[in-house]
Amino acid sequence: MRIHVKRAYEEPSPDDGYRVLVDRVWPRGVSKEKAKLDQWMTDVSPSTDLRKWFGHDPEKWLEFKARYKKELAAHEDLVEELRRIARHGTLTLVFGARDTKHNNAVALRQILENA
Repeated sequence: MRIHVKRAYEEPSPDDGYRVLVDRVWPRGVSKEKAKLDQWMTDVSPSTDLRKWFGHDPEKWLEFKARYKKELAAHEDLVEELRRIARHGTLTLVFGARDTKHNNAVALRQILENA
């Protein structure tokens, strides 16, 4: 599987393959044209409560990933759809967070790859 993560503020590239926004909230200041998304999957993003609890605090990273994985169990069909896309080409999980190491797209990639 080829799964990349990329900030919504970075320029899209032909190497991105299928681009999916995995945030519940649209990235501020990014137009739909500039984002060049193939899909926006809000249901694979963390719940508002989880997102606010985490606050991109690296100290909470491991617990965030565990709670997020539990939430994703309710959307296994969408998780499986992302796996299918990644098996047949490149999948890029697009996110808006400033922190490029501790965000839901990074956690989701790990979950998709470790199935």
